[in-house]
Amino acid sequence: MIGLILNSSSYENEIRALMMAFFPGEKIVLDAAPDPYLVRVIFSPDAVKVTLEDTAGVLSENEGPCDFSDYKLAKNTLKRIAYDCFSRYTKKVLPWGTLTGIRPTKIALTLLNEGCDDKALYDYFKEEYYLSDEKFRLCTQVAKNERAILKDMDYDHTYSLYVGIPFCPTICAYCSFSSFPLKAWKNRVNDYLDALFKELDYMSGISTDKQLLTLYMGGGTPTSLTAGQMDRLLGKLSSIYDFDKIREITIEAGRPDSITMDKLKVIKSYGIDRISINPQTMKQETLDLIGRKHTVEQIREAFAMARMAGFGNINMDLIAGLPGESAVDMENTLAQIESLGPDSMTVHSLAVKRAAYLNQNRDKFAITPQEEVNRMIGLSFESAVRMGMAPYYLYRQKNIAGNLENVGYAKPGREGLYNILIMEEKQTIAAVGAGGSTKIVIPGENRIERVENVKSVKDYIERIDEMIARKKRFFD
Repeated sequence: MIGLILNSSSYENEIRALMMAFFPGEKIVLDAAPDPYLVRVIFSPDAVKVTLEDTAGVLSENEGPCDFSDYKLAKNTLKRIAYDCFSRYTKKVLPWGTLTGIRPTKIALTLLNEGCDDKALYDYFKEEYYLSDEKFRLCTQVAKNERAILKDMDYDHTYSLYVGIPFCPTICAYCSFSSFPLKAWKNRVNDYLDALFKELDYMSGISTDKQLLTLYMGGGTPTSLTAGQMDRLLGKLSSIYDFDKIREITIEAGRPDSITMDKLKVIKSYGIDRISINPQTMKQETLDLIGRKHTVEQIREAFAMARMAGFGNINMDLIAGLPGESAVDMENTLAQIESLGPDSMTVHSLAVKRAAYLNQNRDKFAITPQEEVNRMIGLSFESAVRMGMAPYYLYRQKNIAGNLENVGYAKPGREGLYNILIMEEKQTIAAVGAGGSTKIVIPGENRIERVENVKSVKDYIERIDEMIARKKRFFD
C-alpha cells in the first residue's frame, strides 16, 4: 500500500496512473501513512512539489514551476516532475515515459496531420513525454499506418456497429469483460437473442442517413452460439443491413473449443471472411491454469478447420505476461503461431482488472517480472515482421504488465478497420447487447457522448426497453 497526500485533487488521476507504473501492484490510498511509501504532492499558485517518503523520511523529491492556466500543459509538466522524483529513487526508466493514457497514437496522428516531420515528432515526444526510442518508433509507425488506412474516411456519413454476445464456454482468470459461462445461461440464449433483435430493430431506424461501415461481433465468444442460433442472428443482421455494402465484418471465434465446421459454414454463407481465433498461449499448462478448457491441439484443429472452410483473413490473439510464463514460453508460442500462418496477430500485455479472478487471488498465480514481459513483447514484434506483418493499431490499459501496450499486427490489406476506428474515436460506434458501450461522436465539437447498456444478461433481457430508451435520448 502507498499513501497519497495532495492539497488539490485536480490532477489526482494523473498522479495515480504514474504511481501505478512505477509501483505495480501496490494499492494507493488517500491520506494514508507510509506503508512502505508515501507520495506527497503540494501545489502552489505557480509551482508543484512531489515528495516520496517512507517512515524514516524523504527518499526523493522534485519540484518545478507549473502554469496552471493551461490544463494540458500543467498536466504534462506535473507528470514530468513526478516522473523524475520516482525514477530517481526506483532507478526505473519507463518505456512510455510519462504517457499513461490509453491512446498514445492519437497524439502522433494529430501531429502528423498538422504537418510535423519525423524530427519534430521525435523532439516533441522526447521533451514532453520522455518517450523511449523504441516506443517512439512503434508509436509513429502505427500512426503512419493508421493515417494511410483512414485516408479519405467519411466520418460524417458512416458509422460502425458492435454486437455483443456475452457467453463463453468458461471464464478466463484474467477476464473482466461482460462474459458469462454458457452452461449457466444455456436456456436463456434465445431470450437474449430476442432482446438483442428488439434493440437491433430500433437501431435500424435511426441511421437511415448513414452507411454502416464496419460490423464487429464480440463478447464473450459469439461462436458459443449454436450453428442455428448463429444463423438466426446473422439472418437478422443481414435483413437490416446490406452486407455487400459493409466494408468489414468481423466475428470473434475466440475460443477454439467453441468452433465447429457447421458454425464456420454458417458464417461463411453470409460472405463473412474475417474471424479471430485466440489461443492466448500455446503452453498447455498455462491454458489449464487460466481456465481455458481447451488443448493446444484444438487450437491447431480450429485454425485448420477455418482455412478449410475458406476463411482468408484470420486473426490470432496472444497475451504476454500470463502467470508463470517466460520469454522462452512466448518464443515457443510464437514459433507455433508462425507455423499456422495467420493473416493478423494481436499481442496483449496482460492487464489485470480489479474484478478479475486473477486479481482477487493473486497469491495463487506467479506474476511475470516486467523485464521478462518486455522481452516477450520484443519477441512478438520480431515474429510479426517474419510473418510479413506491420503494426497498425495500438492501445494501453490500466494495470498493464510492464507498463507496456497492446499491438495489432497485420499483413498488407488484412488490417482490422474497426480496431483502428474504436481507438481513434472519430466515428460513432453504436453497441447493442449486454455490456455494450455506444460512443456517439458529435461533429465539430470534439465531444463524445457515451450510452451504456447494463452488463447483466438477466437485466438486459428484462430491461431491454430501458436500453432502447437510453439510446433514444441521443439518437432521436
